[in-house]
Amino acid sequence: MRKMLLTIALAVVAPFAWGQVSETTTTTTTEGSGTITEYSPGSTIVLKESSGPRHYRFGKTVTYVTRSGTVLDEATVRTKVKVGVPVRVHYVGTGDDMMVDRVILDED
Repeated sequence: MRKMLLTIALAVVAPFAWGQVSETTTTTTTEGSGTITEYSPGSTIVLKESSGPRHYRFGKTVTYVTRSGTVLDEATVRTKVKVGVPVRVHYVGTGDDMMVDRVILDED
């Protein structure tokens, strides 16, 4: 009896298992670098790059690190991230929709 119930259950569920469609989304992170010309914490950052000024928006979470990868705390970010400081940013998106998720200070 048990074997028959298991067989019926599998027969009912199997078509759904093979009929699933998986969707893959790839996200490309790009990097930009330059000197900060405008900085609004939690909102935007503008970098003077070789091609001219570029505007970036901050994502929901932004990690600030040094060139060697040391994560900076809030107090350090407030004192070190300012206009005139050279940085690199990792961002996702293109055009007016570039969302920064990491800011790398050009120091150790």
